[in-house]
Amino acid sequence: MKLRSIVLYIILLYSIVGQAQHTLSGKIRDKETKQGMPFASIAIPDLHAYALSDSLGNYYFDKLPAATYQVQISAIGYQTYSRVISVSSATQIDFELSQSTTELAEVVVTGSSKATEIKKSPVSIVSVNRQYLTTNLSTNIIDAIAKIPGVSAVTTGPNISKPVIRGLGFNRILTLYDGMRQEGQQWGDEHGIEMDNYAFDRIEVIKGPASLMYGSDALAGVVNLIPNQPAFENKISGNVTTEYQTNNSMIGGSAFVSGSHNGIEWGTRLSQRMAKNFQNPVDGRVYNTAFRETDVNGFFGVHKKWGGSHLRLSLFDNTQEIPDGSRDSLTRRFTKQITEDDSFRPVVTDSELNTYTISVLHQRVQHYRAYLKNSFFFTNSRLDANIGFQRSVRREFSHPEIPYQNLAGLYLQLNTLTYDAKYFIPEFNHWETAVGINGMYQVNDATQGTEFLIPSYQQFDFGSFLTVKKDFGKLTLAGGMRYDRRSFNNHELYTKPNSVSGFDEVVTGINTVGADKPFNEYSTTFNGFTGSAGLSYLVNDALALKLNVSRGYRAPNISEISSNGVHPGTNLYQIGNSQFKPEFSGQIDVGASFTSRNANAGISLFANKIDHYIFNQRLLTNSGKDSLSYNGGVAYPTYQFQQGKILLYGLEANIDFHLVQQLHFDNSASLIFGDNNSYSGALKTDQTKYVPFMPPFRYISELKYEWLKKSAFFDKPFVKVQLNYTATQARVFTFDNTESRTAGYVLINVGAGTGIKNKSGKSIVDFYLMANNLFDTAYQDHLSRLKYFEQYAASPNGRLGIFNMGRNISIKLVKNF
Repeated sequence: MKLRSIVLYIILLYSIVGQAQHTLSGKIRDKETKQGMPFASIAIPDLHAYALSDSLGNYYFDKLPAATYQVQISAIGYQTYSRVISVSSATQIDFELSQSTTELAEVVVTGSSKATEIKKSPVSIVSVNRQYLTTNLSTNIIDAIAKIPGVSAVTTGPNISKPVIRGLGFNRILTLYDGMRQEGQQWGDEHGIEMDNYAFDRIEVIKGPASLMYGSDALAGVVNLIPNQPAFENKISGNVTTEYQTNNSMIGGSAFVSGSHNGIEWGTRLSQRMAKNFQNPVDGRVYNTAFRETDVNGFFGVHKKWGGSHLRLSLFDNTQEIPDGSRDSLTRRFTKQITEDDSFRPVVTDSELNTYTISVLHQRVQHYRAYLKNSFFFTNSRLDANIGFQRSVRREFSHPEIPYQNLAGLYLQLNTLTYDAKYFIPEFNHWETAVGINGMYQVNDATQGTEFLIPSYQQFDFGSFLTVKKDFGKLTLAGGMRYDRRSFNNHELYTKPNSVSGFDEVVTGINTVGADKPFNEYSTTFNGFTGSAGLSYLVNDALALKLNVSRGYRAPNISEISSNGVHPGTNLYQIGNSQFKPEFSGQIDVGASFTSRNANAGISLFANKIDHYIFNQRLLTNSGKDSLSYNGGVAYPTYQFQQGKILLYGLEANIDFHLVQQLHFDNSASLIFGDNNSYSGALKTDQTKYVPFMPPFRYISELKYEWLKKSAFFDKPFVKVQLNYTATQARVFTFDNTESRTAGYVLINVGAGTGIKNKSGKSIVDFYLMANNLFDTAYQDHLSRLKYFEQYAASPNGRLGIFNMGRNISIKLVKNF
C-alpha cells in the first residue's frame, strides 16, 4: 500500500510540474531567398531564454516547460518578428524574416503579465535597445532615455537625473530593475538613480498610469531597466567598455562576463566612473559637481523543465559632491563654505575646480540589492514568485571643519523587502487571466547624523490585482482592476545639542526632558482602487490603433507628510502635511502606429486629470515677504506641501524613414500642457494658472548614414548628425517665485562609429566618437535645478543661475568576446 501511494505521488508530481522532455527547434530563413540565416537571435522573454542560430540558420532549445510563449526573432537588417507559439514534447517551428531598414523593438515585458508585442498592447510603451544606448552620448542612465518623446529629466548637473514622464516625476514614476521596484529615498531630487550605467541591454518606458501592475508610485509611468542577458546556451561571452568624456574629464570602464551551459547561467560585471567638475561657456567649471562611482553586479540562474530561478545581486557606491551655487558678486567666481558659521567664503581656486579629488562637502549614496525571480510551470498554468531585499544608505556630509568633516549631517538608512506573486490561470476560451499580489515592507532609520529632515518610519504596502487579455486576431482587449493599501507609522524623535560639538543629536528616555521634538508619533493608512481597460486593433500589417483608459493611485511619500527641517541639498526649510489624501489620476490615451519596410511613424495623444495633486509652495508673511524658519541660528525660506487639482494633456509623435537604404532620417516631437486648477476666484491668476516645471516643446531630428558595403577592416561604420530644438517655456508658475521663464535653445550633436576587424575578419574592437552640444552653446534646461542656484538678483554679465553642460566629446571603445 505504501509503495502504491509513492507511485501515485510521483505520477501526480509528474503531471503537475510537467517533467516530460520538451524542446523547441527549427530554422530561421530569409523570407525572399529562403536561405538559412546564421547568427539570428531567438528569445523567449518569459523564460529569460536565448539562443543563436548556427551557420545554417538552425536553432534549438531544450528542457522547456510545456506552455504558450511569445517568441521574438531578430537579426541585423531584418524586421523583428514575434509570434505566440505552444511548446509541447518535441516542437519544431521555422521562421522567416523580412529585410527591413527600420528598427522596432517588438516585444516588451513591462506593464503586462506576460511578454507582449508593443503593437498589441493598449498601453503607451516604448523600448530602446543596447545599440541605442551605446551609440548615443549620455552622462547617466536616465539621461540616456531623456530624448524619448514624452520623457525628460530633472537634473542637478551631469550625473544626477530623475526621470520625468509627461510632466510628472519623482515618486509618481516607478523605476524598476529587471521588474523589481527600486527603493532609495527617491523623493529627494539631489541624488540620481542608484544603478550601473553600463549594465543594461534594454530600457522599457510606460507613459501613463501603470498602477494596475505596480501599485503606488506608478501613477505617471514606469521605467524598467533590464540588465544584460546571459550568454547563449553552451557559450561564454562578455564585453569590456572604456570611455572618456572631455567636458568633465569623465573616465569610465566596465567589464562583463557571462556563461551558460546545460540550463545553468551565470554572469558578473564590475564598473567604475569618476569625473571632475563639469564646465560651460558662462560659468567655467561648476564647483562641487565631481563624482566617483563603483558598481558590482552578478547573477546566477537555472532553467529546467519545471521552470526557472534567477538570483541577482548588485552593489552601487557613489560619492557625489553637493553644489550650492555660491559666488563672488563681482567676479562671479564660485566660493566655498569653510566654517560652520559660514561668515566668510573664499573664492575656489583653479586647482580645486580641476581635480578628481572629492571635496569635504559631499554626499555618499550606497545601495545594495538581492532578489530572486522564480517561475513554476504546471500543466496549463504558471506561478511567478519573486522576492527582493534592498538597503539604501545615504549620507550628506555638510560640516566643513575638522574634526567633524566625516560626521554626516543627513544620515538615512532604508531597508526594503519587496514581494511579488502572480498566478496565470489556465486559459478559458483564449482568455488570458492572471491574479496576483505585490508590495513591500520598509524600515527607515533617520536617527543618525546631525540634521533631521524626515523621521524614522515603518511602512507596509499590499496590493492585489486581476488582469485579463483576449486576442481576437486583429483586435486585442486587455484590462484589469487592483486594490492597494499602505500602512504608515512615524516614530517620534527628540533632539538636543551635543555638549561637545553643539550639533543636534537624537536623545531618548530621561534625556528627552527639555529637548526639541521635531517629529511626533503618527500612524495612518492610505488605500485606493485602480484599474485599466484598453484595446489595440491591427488594421493591417502596417497600421495599428490603440485606446486605453486608466486610473492611477499614489500614496503621499514620507517627505510630503512628515518633513520638518532644513534639507542640505536645497537650502530651504521644508514642512510636510500629515492630513494629505492619496493622489488619483484618470487618463485616456489614443494612439496610432505605422510600420513598413522603409518607414515607421506614430502618434499618441493623452489627457490626464489628477485629484489631490501634491505640490510645494513657498510660504509668505501677511506683508508678502518670505516666511523664514530658523535652524542653527540661520534663517531659511519656508516651503510647505499643498494639495490641489491639475489637468495635463499633450501629444508625442515620431516619423522615421529611409531616403535610401543607407540613410536614416528620424524625427520626433513632444508637447505637453499643464492647467493648474488648484486655485479659484481671485487666486486664479496668470501667476498660478500653470502647473510648475512642465517640459517645453521639443523636436529632435537625426540624420544617420550607414555604409552597407562590406569592408576588409571596418564593420558597419556610420556617421550621424542630430538637431535638438527646445522651445522657450513661458507657461510657468511664477507665484512665490516658484519658477521662471526659460529661453529656448538649439543643440547640435554628432557621432560616428565602426567595428574594426583584423585581416582574418575577426572583430578587434568597436570604436565610437560622439559629441553633444558641438558648438558649445550656453543654455539652461527648464528642468535643471541648477538654474535656480543663485543668491543675487542681478549679475555683471546679465546671467543668473548655473548653466547646463557645454561641449562634451566622448571616445568609447567596446570589446566583445
